[in-house]
Amino acid sequence: MTKATTPPTEEPTTSPGTDAGDDPHPAVRAARQAAPDWARLSFKDRRDLLLRWKRLMVSRADELIDVISSDTGKPHADALLEVSLSAEHVHWAAKNAQRVLAPRRVGSGLLGIDQVATVGYEPLGVVGVIGPWNYPLFTPMGSICYALAAGNAVVFKPSELTPGVGVWLADTFATATGHGDVLRTVTGGGDVGAALCAAGVDKVAFTGSAGTARKVMATCAETLTPIVAECGGKDAMIVDSGADLTRAASAAVFGAMGNAGQTCVGVERVYVVEELHAAFVQKVTDLAAGLSPGNTPEADYGPMTLPSQAETVREHIADAVTRGGTAVLGGVDSVAGTMVGPVVLTDVPEDALAVTDETFGPTIVINRVADAEEALRRANASGYGLGGSVFSGSRTRAMGLARRMRAGAVSIGAVVAFAAIPALPFGGIGLSGFGRIHGADGLREFSRAKSITRRRFTLPIDVTSFSRTRKDIALTRSLLKRRHT
Repeated sequence: MTKATTPPTEEPTTSPGTDAGDDPHPAVRAARQAAPDWARLSFKDRRDLLLRWKRLMVSRADELIDVISSDTGKPHADALLEVSLSAEHVHWAAKNAQRVLAPRRVGSGLLGIDQVATVGYEPLGVVGVIGPWNYPLFTPMGSICYALAAGNAVVFKPSELTPGVGVWLADTFATATGHGDVLRTVTGGGDVGAALCAAGVDKVAFTGSAGTARKVMATCAETLTPIVAECGGKDAMIVDSGADLTRAASAAVFGAMGNAGQTCVGVERVYVVEELHAAFVQKVTDLAAGLSPGNTPEADYGPMTLPSQAETVREHIADAVTRGGTAVLGGVDSVAGTMVGPVVLTDVPEDALAVTDETFGPTIVINRVADAEEALRRANASGYGLGGSVFSGSRTRAMGLARRMRAGAVSIGAVVAFAAIPALPFGGIGLSGFGRIHGADGLREFSRAKSITRRRFTLPIDVTSFSRTRKDIALTRSLLKRRHT
């Protein structure tokens, strides 16, 4: 998710596909002019162009990794993961758009027996995408590539902290496809994002805080512009009886500390059954203690991309300890400028900030519970509902817990596995937002359904005409009773 951000110290390098400044209207007008030609392309032609873009992205992956790392401070391994995930999603969206969106015949039913019924999906026109700073490539690409595959033009507004990625995407898309105005990037602060919402786009895909999402919705409401919003999470992991503790601990540490904890679907809370709690905490602590955060490309994770986020992390740690929680690794002193060392907290009260609010740092809360049902109740008590994970010795019990977890996506025996599977929709409920990106749902999110009927023969009775007779009405009444009583 995106927190409130501060302007970068330097203006980003612009390109023909990038507009810098406080007015996104020229970019939207250019995209609007380009949209019809892009929409008229066949699914196959768009597929081929998007796959060409993907291949260029992969051939220049080292360059893109450097841009991501420079913008965010994250190590190259984390940036590589973003590029890999993004390539998979471009590939899936390009390959599956025709199957999902092309017109198809549907059943006509008894009353429409004389009709051939088809439904298809048309592009919206121009989609505005407002991206975050924590995953400046992967997160917005979940909207960008699906919107493009559906036949839309896109105007992308990256975070002001990570403009380089947006410039790179516009450049390479133009190079690969020859359709430079179909994907344009606008750079600048929050005022540019607000202006984009009011610039006449046909839909806005937003990633950020729930508070900012409300402002985006209010602006879009003035023109009835629909939005899809992903607003972060406070994801929980459940560790049930019989769980593989080595695997669960490894997943918990990566889910909590990877990308310096700046992951919307990262693990922030863990509920462990009583008999496994002590052993699990020890395994997590040992793994976390061995991490090496730093500002080098080889570090396990990097600094806080948003400097003020470090203060939020410090506040949550201090509040947890003040309320009776225990810091078994690290503590308030782990926050040193924008670098935060790994922090493991246990027995934290459920009303503490570290349990209720998104910490977005390399911390993890591990609380003991009597059983898996108590773990589920606590996991579901949050106003957020983005992702979650379950580890259990029983496959049946794990599936039951996953189905009842209040979240848009859940991984069993892993963390955030759903993000790597392009066919799965992604999105949350409650404070985590609404709408879906990725998968078939993501393609349809950036399309409008179009229904068409065609009469194929004439019925012996016609009740949709003023020439209908009493006999027609009587026969219709008889059919109604026979069919529905």
